[in-house]
Amino acid sequence: MTESLDQAPERISEAEHAIMEVLWARHPLAAAEVCEDVCGARGWSMPTVKTLLARLVAKGAVATEPDGRRFLYTPVLEREAYLGGESRRMVERLFGGRPAALFAQLADAEALNNDDIAEIERLLRELRS
Repeated sequence: MTESLDQAPERISEAEHAIMEVLWARHPLAAAEVCEDVCGARGWSMPTVKTLLARLVAKGAVATEPDGRRFLYTPVLEREAYLGGESRRMVERLFGGRPAALFAQLADAEALNNDDIAEIERLLRELRS
């Protein structure tokens, strides 16, 4: 069963999000396997990963299942639901709920290249049809 971020009791921190990205890419995983993916790049230790996994379980974003003497972790929260919720919150908080204001800001900051603009135009055409 999956749920949206709106149903999750607490927000996911940036560090927890890094763990979620690993689990969204492949699961179920043991803590040691998660650590293999993130510890080196982030300078984390196994206890850090276990703490983050425990927080995600407590928040209802990740489920566990016993596998011998270890636990396997599987995301309960779908990546698309998380991204949708976070995107809506960002637009609401920073741009008064107006997605057009986000695009205007990106355009003013020259943060959109021609490929980005073409993709946005394609998405807008799909929305209109």
